[in-house]
Amino acid sequence: MHYLELVSTIDPCSGGVIAGITALARERRKRGDLTTVASLDSPVAFSAEHLPFSWVALGPGRGKFAYSPCYTPWLRQHAAEFDAVIINGLWQYHSFGAWRALRQLGIPYLVFPHGMLDPWFRKQYPFKHIKKMLYWWLADYRVLRDAAAVCFTCEQERSLARDSFWPYHVVERVVGYGIDEPPPPYPGQIAEFLCRVPAAAGRRVLLFLSRLHEKKGCDLLLRAFAKACSSDPTWHLVMAGPDDDGSKARLQVMAGELGIAGRVSWPGMLSGAGKWGAFRTAEAFCLPSHQENFGLVVAEALACGCPVLTTDQVNIWREVVDGGAGLVAPDTVVGVTSLLSRWITSGASVTSSCRSQARPTFLRNFHISAAAARIGSLAFRPSMSADLVPA
Repeated sequence: MHYLELVSTIDPCSGGVIAGITALARERRKRGDLTTVASLDSPVAFSAEHLPFSWVALGPGRGKFAYSPCYTPWLRQHAAEFDAVIINGLWQYHSFGAWRALRQLGIPYLVFPHGMLDPWFRKQYPFKHIKKMLYWWLADYRVLRDAAAVCFTCEQERSLARDSFWPYHVVERVVGYGIDEPPPPYPGQIAEFLCRVPAAAGRRVLLFLSRLHEKKGCDLLLRAFAKACSSDPTWHLVMAGPDDDGSKARLQVMAGELGIAGRVSWPGMLSGAGKWGAFRTAEAFCLPSHQENFGLVVAEALACGCPVLTTDQVNIWREVVDGGAGLVAPDTVVGVTSLLSRWITSGASVTSSCRSQARPTFLRNFHISAAAARIGSLAFRPSMSADLVPA
C-alpha cells in the first residue's frame, strides 16, 4: 500500500503529530508499504534526507490558516495515485483543502483529530473557541462528517470529542497510537545528554521533555518541585523542549522567585541520542499537562524503562497506572506536589517496581505495530464497507 498523510507541517518542534506519522511510516516500511507526506511547508523549510517517507511541500501557507493556492489542485491531480489518504489535525487549510479535493473526486479518507476536539480548549480559550465555531460550521464539520472514519487514539479522546462542537455527526473508530522501538541503549546516549545538561551529572533527575507551553503544566511542575524537593538537594529538574511562545523566559523568572534556579536546567529541544539518554538517565519522567490527547512522549519514556508521573488529564494515564508503570494526580499545584512527594518518599521497592513495569506497559499498549495494522485495515479502500463510506 501507498499511504498519503496530510499535515500542516513536518516541523519536529510542532509536537506529537509528525512524530506519530514518522513512527507509522517506519513501521509501514518494514511491511513493504510506502508513505508520502504532503504539508503546507515551504520546500526549503526542512530537509527530508533522513525521513522514512517521501515529502511533498505545497506551501508556504499564508497566515494562521496556512492557505496555499497549489494544495487543493495538487490533491485533485495526485490523490487517486494512493491507496489511502489520511488527514492529520484540523483548523488549518490542509484539512479543508483536502476535503474540497477528495469530496469532488469521490475518494474516501480518514481523519485523525489528534486531540484538537478536546473541550479543554473551549474552557481555556473561550474567545478562540468562538472563532473555531465559525471554522467548524464553514469547514471542519464537513471534513469530519464526510470522512470514511474519524480515528481516535484512545477511548478517552473519543468520549471528549463529542462535547466540543455542534453539530457532530461522524463515524468513530478507536485505533490506538504509539511509537516504534527506540534505539538500544549505549553509553554515548547518556554522554550526549550530560554534555547538553552537565548540571545533571551525579544528580537524581526528574525529566520534563515536551513543548514549553501553558497546556503542559510547566508552572505546576516548577512549584511542585520547589515544595517537594526543597529538603533534598540531590534532585535536579530538567525542563527540555522547544519554547513555543516565549514561555521559557517567564518560567525561568518563576524558578528564580521559587529559589530553585540553580536546580533546573533548560537545554531546549533534545533529539536523537541526547533525548534517549535523557530518558535513560532520569529517575522519572514528569508530564503535568492540563490536556494531552495521547502523549507520545509518555510512550517514549516507558519504552526506555523510565517510570511516568503524570496527571489525569493525559488521556492514557489509565494504561500507565494499570500497568504499574507510574503515578497519577490531578492537574493542580496540590496534585502535582503530592505526585512528586509520593515518588520521592516512596521506597526503593516502589520505584524499582515501576521501572520494571515500564517497558511491558509500552509493549502491551503503545508499540506502533498494532496501531499501524488497525489503520491499514481501515484505510485500504477496497475493504471499506458500505457503512464506512460517506453517502
